Amino acid sequence: MIMIIKYLKIFIATSLLHISVYSHCQIPCGIYSDAAQIMQIKEDLSTIEKAMNEINYLSTKSDPQSLNQVNRWVAAKEKHTQNIQEISSKYFLTQRIKENSENYVEKLKVLHQLLISVMKCKQSVDVKNVTNSKILLESFVELYFDKHGIDHLKSLNIK
Repeated sequence: MIMIIKYLKIFIATSLLHISVYSHCQIPCGIYSDAAQIMQIKEDLSTIEKAMNEINYLSTKSDPQSLNQVNRWVAAKEKHTQNIQEISSKYFLTQRIKENSENYVEKLKVLHQLLISVMKCKQSVDVKNVTNSKILLESFVELYFDKHGIDHLKSLNIK
């Protein structure tokens, strides 16, 4: 019985270490990093674009290794699109954009458009959807951040 409890403790501890930390805790703790969230979305978009290019290239082949890699790229694309959707909705829409904030309606519209564009990234391998998502993200950045915040993001040199 003691061995079972010991293994159960190890299992629980290792399981908890694999929990993805994406947006934020949704506790009113006041600890936010808006720039980090934007950087994460940019990284996700780059990964989605790479995945689409690899899927398009590998889908012309029919060997088992290529088919395996196509499946892995599809899974990666799915994971990164989901991450953008979660950051956009669970972090920005539910916690950061307040009804009385400047450009409230415009911010909502752009984030909604970004969510739709990212959904299209999930549904296809057309890189134009990634390009559109990047444009929408930049539009959101311009609406959301002040000049100091925009300069800070630019200094991070995230593409």
